[in-house]
Amino acid sequence: MTADDRTWVGDASSYRISTPLETLSRVEPLLKNFGITRVARHTGLDNLGIPVWCAYTPNSKSIVIAQGKGITDADAKASAVMEALERVVAGHPSIDIVTGTMSGLANQRRLADPLPSLIAGGQSDLRPDETIDWVAGRNLLNGQEIFVPLEAVILDRTRQDNRYWMSSDGLASGNSDDEALLHGLLERIERDAYVLWQVAPANYRHSRCVEPSLYGGGAMADILARIERAGLVLRLFDITSDIGIPCFTAFLGPAGVLSNRPLRYVEVTNGSGAHPSPSVAALRAVTEAAQSRLTYISGARDDVSAQTYRASLPDETRVLFTCAPKEMPGHRQPILPTTASMIEHVLEKLSEANIPSAIALRLSSGDWPFSVIKALVPALENPDGKRARRFGARAIARTLWP
Repeated sequence: MTADDRTWVGDASSYRISTPLETLSRVEPLLKNFGITRVARHTGLDNLGIPVWCAYTPNSKSIVIAQGKGITDADAKASAVMEALERVVAGHPSIDIVTGTMSGLANQRRLADPLPSLIAGGQSDLRPDETIDWVAGRNLLNGQEIFVPLEAVILDRTRQDNRYWMSSDGLASGNSDDEALLHGLLERIERDAYVLWQVAPANYRHSRCVEPSLYGGGAMADILARIERAGLVLRLFDITSDIGIPCFTAFLGPAGVLSNRPLRYVEVTNGSGAHPSPSVAALRAVTEAAQSRLTYISGARDDVSAQTYRASLPDETRVLFTCAPKEMPGHRQPILPTTASMIEHVLEKLSEANIPSAIALRLSSGDWPFSVIKALVPALENPDGKRARRFGARAIARTLWP
């Protein structure tokens, strides 16, 4: 394995300070306390052989089944368990709540962001004199404390008429606060990049098709061989945005995807990844596409409806496989030996792109052997969801491209 291959473990979304087995040894004794009743290997349901595991939380306040993927079973199992834990914690976060109004907080010289971009569909914007629950985070770009609405942070789908769109976007776990924070920030950058790529003109999207074997060393070579043996084809796109953190999105489909036969939506799966290391970002995108494939094969995820299986493959997805992969100017890979240095690098990139705030909130108790962080970067675009505002200023500006 190359040095780059050796430095990534778990779900390939960040470097880890502990091996997956070390992480599992710490958290597995606690799983029943968090309502996680079963951890299962789903890899064998597909012929790809890329490890995918699931963790089950029957009384979850969001989805029951969390998934994880990786190069090894330990990677994938730890990834699934940590995702399940972060969702449980986000359903009932260990965080102080302040009840008040924006005006009241301003009178106390406390900063507040009402997060209008996350208002749920059918809901009105928050009024300055409206009393709600707030939680305190920190804007990592200037160090200032800032309050945000609790309903924009919590992940509890048992709540009725939540003012804010509930999402796991930017929600992340790790062996430490820094690990979780890095994961959350990278997820927000990835989701923003994917939206900007989606709304760009088709000729631009297609021009970003890259050769996957250029990334990820031996780990990627093994994955590509598995894909070919399984009778599948892959297209990888460099979707890096103006922020400059490497981002990729991968599409995995049957070898006959360009034939005239009708295909269902679920026969082509997608995954994306972002990381300061382009190899890690590309590996995460491809393994996530493999995980998404097992999501549909297993039929177990409770957030996938029967209609999804009946839907036809959109022509715009099929045409992506006509794109010819090519070599593009390589990403400059900075020397970032620690998680803290990677966070600093990511924050510098956000600041250079004129992003005004990157808010971090710790949702987990300090007594637990893992950390859960919610990262909010309001100026970045959000994935598709039931919000009052589908797009922000960045996506609207991208649609104006010629």
